[in-house]
Amino acid sequence: MIGAIRTPAQQQVTVFGGSGFLGRFVVQALAKRGYRIKVATRRPDLANYLQPLGTVGQITVVQANLRDAASVARAVANADHVVNLVGILQEGGRQRFDTLQAQGPRLIAQSAPAKANIVHISAIGADAQSESAYARSKAAGEAGLFEVRPDAIVVRPSLMFGPGDNFFNRFAALARMLPVLPLAGADTRFQPVYAGDVAELIVRAVDGAVPAGKIYECGGPEVRTLQQLVQYVLEVTERKRFIVPLPSPVGRAQGTLMGFLDKISLGLLPREFAMTRDQAILLEKDNVVSEGAIREGRTLEAQGVTPTTIEAIAPAYLIRFRKTGQFDLKRASGSKA
Repeated sequence: MIGAIRTPAQQQVTVFGGSGFLGRFVVQALAKRGYRIKVATRRPDLANYLQPLGTVGQITVVQANLRDAASVARAVANADHVVNLVGILQEGGRQRFDTLQAQGPRLIAQSAPAKANIVHISAIGADAQSESAYARSKAAGEAGLFEVRPDAIVVRPSLMFGPGDNFFNRFAALARMLPVLPLAGADTRFQPVYAGDVAELIVRAVDGAVPAGKIYECGGPEVRTLQQLVQYVLEVTERKRFIVPLPSPVGRAQGTLMGFLDKISLGLLPREFAMTRDQAILLEKDNVVSEGAIREGRTLEAQGVTPTTIEAIAPAYLIRFRKTGQFDLKRASGSKA
């Protein structure tokens, strides 16, 4: 039947990086919509936990690596939609910004069937002129993608939070270990966005409900400085710690030192302490939704997604960092002692 509407169950979505933090939310949201999902990841053995998020046979996991064009081509074969979530905050081994974030999106676009819709996750702060290699690679990835597929959709989130995130959990862990928290970029503004809300926008893009060929910026309902966010973590975890704001030059020096220590320790440095000079540079620039995106309707709210507050999500997974966790008998009995 010509022009027949195909249901989600008749459509395949290939998700690169689906086993990562955001990937879990995206795969679950796609599964709830009824799509058939192929999760493309370097380590399929670490992604089997995703399969129970759907019905039997709905979610499959395949091996794919953006350094291997043949594996990418196999992963996107017959796909109706392709979602690219691959990204790294820090280079290590063969995982490089240039390969994964600058060249990867173009490779996926070139390999995908012409019929496939493409949704790509970038980041607020992507900037071809930035001092940060991370920000430059994100901008290069967007440019390369649009050169091949002008109808692609790019989603730029601010700092994402949710169970298993690498921000609130990281600072809660540091507060448990350190009496003083040196903070580069203390006055930098962020607009934390719930990963589930970003996933909802991505799935709406897959549904065809989001105008194509545009860059969307995702931020939460509030803008806070980095210091305010760390202070919030301390309040929720009920820990008193000194926050020491660091000037930009000192922050860069801290990043250089921590990056060096991470290398000579062969990756044995606790991940909570992981930081690089490149990340310190990123912390010198605000990470919020732009006025242009708001004016042009390229935001969560404009696409029908109501942003979730930090308070509605974060306390549930930060409570474990309290000295007595959720099993505080005094609190449970209403004692003020």
